Parts: sequence; structure tokens; C-alpha cells
Amino acid sequence: METRTLGRSGLDVSVLGFGGAPIGVLNTEQARVETLLNLALDQGLNVIDTAAGYSGSEAAIGRAIGQRRDQFVLISKCGQMFDDLDGAAWSAQLISQTVDRALRRLKTDHLDVMLLHTCDLQTLQQGPALEALIDARAAGKIRHVGYSGDNDAGIYAAQHPEVSVIETSVNICDQANIDSVLPLAVEHDVGIIAKRPIANAAWKTLSDQPGFYATYAATYTERLAQMGVDLSDLGFEGDPRDVWPEIALRFTLSQPGVHTAIIGTTNPAHLEANIQAAGKGPLPAGNVDRLRAAFRRAEAAAAENWSGLT
Repeated sequence: METRTLGRSGLDVSVLGFGGAPIGVLNTEQARVETLLNLALDQGLNVIDTAAGYSGSEAAIGRAIGQRRDQFVLISKCGQMFDDLDGAAWSAQLISQTVDRALRRLKTDHLDVMLLHTCDLQTLQQGPALEALIDARAAGKIRHVGYSGDNDAGIYAAQHPEVSVIETSVNICDQANIDSVLPLAVEHDVGIIAKRPIANAAWKTLSDQPGFYATYAATYTERLAQMGVDLSDLGFEGDPRDVWPEIALRFTLSQPGVHTAIIGTTNPAHLEANIQAAGKGPLPAGNVDRLRAAFRRAEAAAAENWSGLT
């Protein structure tokens, strides 16, 4: 699998990474988690992304592949309050405890990246949250400080000297950060992890979407419909459920500044399909241009700002 250097972090990352939200939030059985994660590593994925807020995900990952820790880049997120931790949301006390708990759950002595999990711009600017991660880095508990989020907060983070990695929404139905966050990330050599690269399967009917994805899927489904792009417009044919995921993933990986795209799944067959799609390389430039133009036209027609979904 192709690898790219994650900005100034210097980490070499596979272009496809594994997102750990579904395995936690959907309470996936441990045997299935072990199958998925070992398959991912065996196929060359070396990015494992999770978060304190993905119920059960950190612990499941630690149990499944803790013994293979030297084979992957490990990313988690923090900042929200939890009943078993002290301190207010985004406080140094809470973040410090969340880092320590993540290390225990993930069966490791360090995280490669810890991201602040979608705090707002004011919280970033106030400082204590970022300072807590800087302290964790100084203690050797994390290697790199990062931020997960979009729009104005993502723009701020991309220019912050202590932030070396950003996770942000980049997909065919969520293109705002392509024009705002990504150019600044390139300028400041910030690593970019693209989240939601297949737009929460916006081509599906909403009744086929699990509750976990419903909010994002509704917005993305509406946007894709308004974009009015058919597979034939892009020179593709076949079952949309099979073809659109490839188009979407390759679109995301075509964007300048994107280093890896994380996809969460509980289905090994879907993981295999995404691996195959990533192996086909970037989407042809003409198709990227068509999808970019369709997004701009639909946004203008809607007379609203289609900002990144946080």
C-alpha cells in the first residue's frame, strides 16, 4: 500500500487508515475486532485511529493488536468529560487523565498522535487544552500534538506552531476544508488525516443507514442529491453501492495535502473493498474537477454555506 509522510511529524502513514468509531459505538464483538484489525495490518494499513469518546474502542484495539504495537501509527482523541475521570471538559486535569487512561487501554507506553476532539475555536485559543497535550508530549506519553475538527478551528490549528497533525472532514459532499484548511496545512507542513472520506455512504437510502451515521448521512445525502452527479458523468458504471465508495475514497486521496484517509467499518469485506479502491490511486483529474464544480454549483443554488461537518 502507498505511504505518505504525515507532514512535519515525519511519520510514514498508509494512505488508508482504520477508523475505530464503529467498532466501539456499535459494540462490535471482540473476535470481529481482532479479525478486522489484523486483516488491516496484514494488508499494509498502518494507521489506527480511535478516541476516548468511541465507547469501548480503545480497549478493544488494545486487546486485539496491542502485541503488534510496533507495526502501526496509533492515534486517539480527547477532551470530553467522562464519569470515571475528574475535571471539566478541555481542562488540563481531564486531558492528562484521558491520555493516561488511553495508554492503559491501548496497551502501549505512548501514542503517536493525540488529537483534541472537536473543541471549538475559543477553546483552542484559550490554551489550556493544547498546553496539556504539549505537557504530555514532553513527558513522552504522546509523540505529536494534534486537533480534530473543521472550519475556523481547523484553520486556526493549521497555523498553530505546536499542532503537527489535523484530522478534518474531506469528501465529495464536504469540500469546505479543501479550500480553507488544506492549503494552510500544506503551507505549514501539517499532517492531514481525512475523516469521513466516503461521505457516510451518501448514495444509500437513509433507511439503510445505522443510527450512528444518521446525522451526517442525512446532510451528505441531501448534498449529493443536489450535486446531481451520476456515475455515467464520471465514466463509471455498475451498482452504485459498489462504485461510489471507490470514487469517493479516491477523490479524497486526490486532494493536495491529504496524507491518509480513515474508514471505519465492522465488515471485513468492506475493508477489503476499500483496500482495493485505495490501491487504484488518485481519481483522474477530470473527475475531481467535475465533482468540485458540482459541489460549488449546488452550494450556490442552495444559497447557503456548506461548511465542514464537525
